[in-house]
Amino acid sequence: MGKNRLPLALLLAALALCACLFLLRGRRGMVDFEVNYEAGRRIRTGESLYRGEDGHYQFKYPPFSALLYVPVSLLPPDAAKTAWFLVVLGSTVLVFQFAFALARPEGRQVLLIRIAPPLILAKCFLRELYLGQINALITALMLGMVLLLVRSRPSPRREGAAGALWGVSTALKPYAAIYLPYWVLRRKWRTLGAGFAALALAFLGPSLYYGLSGNLLVHREWIGSLSRSTPTLLATQDNISLIAMFTKWTGRPGLSGTLYLLGVAALALGFLGLMARGRRVKDPMVLESGVLLAFIPLISPLGWDYTLLSSVLIIMLVLKRFGALSGPARVFLVVNFCVFGLSLFDLMGRGLYARFMALSIPTINALVFIGYAAWIRMKGLD
Repeated sequence: MGKNRLPLALLLAALALCACLFLLRGRRGMVDFEVNYEAGRRIRTGESLYRGEDGHYQFKYPPFSALLYVPVSLLPPDAAKTAWFLVVLGSTVLVFQFAFALARPEGRQVLLIRIAPPLILAKCFLRELYLGQINALITALMLGMVLLLVRSRPSPRREGAAGALWGVSTALKPYAAIYLPYWVLRRKWRTLGAGFAALALAFLGPSLYYGLSGNLLVHREWIGSLSRSTPTLLATQDNISLIAMFTKWTGRPGLSGTLYLLGVAALALGFLGLMARGRRVKDPMVLESGVLLAFIPLISPLGWDYTLLSSVLIIMLVLKRFGALSGPARVFLVVNFCVFGLSLFDLMGRGLYARFMALSIPTINALVFIGYAAWIRMKGLD
């Protein structure tokens, strides 16, 4: 089989495996999609989205997100699950394609970067599919946004389209707002303006079902729901955010909040340093976007382990420069990838996995990814 056909064959095999998993287990899973499916029905009928009686299965996204599920809410549950599964699967393919286009590997790098990142992140994307989540779709939108800005000379149309994608992504899940200060620092005013316009339209969108006063009320309900539910989820096993890590390590919410703010400040200062070192880089936004996307599950208070699928670009960029690493650095990187990729409940068992997550090892794994990306920038290899 030719080298050019091998990645395609592997991709088709992976898609076939995902389809089989869905037929075997998917319809009994997708519990997060069931919540969003109900939200689509509720907003369509003008009902309240955020209800305390829903317990753990409360809808936690902005009201605009519920509009995304209105079309599938018109379908029977099994048909809706099938349709959404295909959306997530298609988004997954786009994530890897867009990240590959941004990484631009050459020669022998191509096969490594086609094969290794899907294996490293397989548990994240499979979990995303099994839950029926939305993170792959949002990551695809943000990677598409970056492609619009770096593949050719900037133009008002491309910058506006990129801003619209950013605005829609932020309206679906606020963690995409991590790009807001970046657009300011990069003076991407057209992108920022188009993004705010998209956000304004998204904010008004639920008014179609609630009216203007009802729209304001449902947004207040959303904020109230988040403020009540977020503190109770910070020590949850699968939360890998920085504040969750400090909460698990110290058991003291006040101290954890302070350490979290210090950690975010340290990441921000480090990122500013990377930007300063990237002034002579042809496309500095590629690596910087990879780092920002990897920041998302760390900075977001509710950063679940599978949300680390957003680190796909940074993993590709690090693997692209694998040959430039020293021997010990290569070994450490491979071990880090293996620890992250093989940390599966089914392999480790309940007790060991619980201890592993209590130590926040996936958070440390993500910080290692970011550290290697910083090394690439400091060495001028991107």
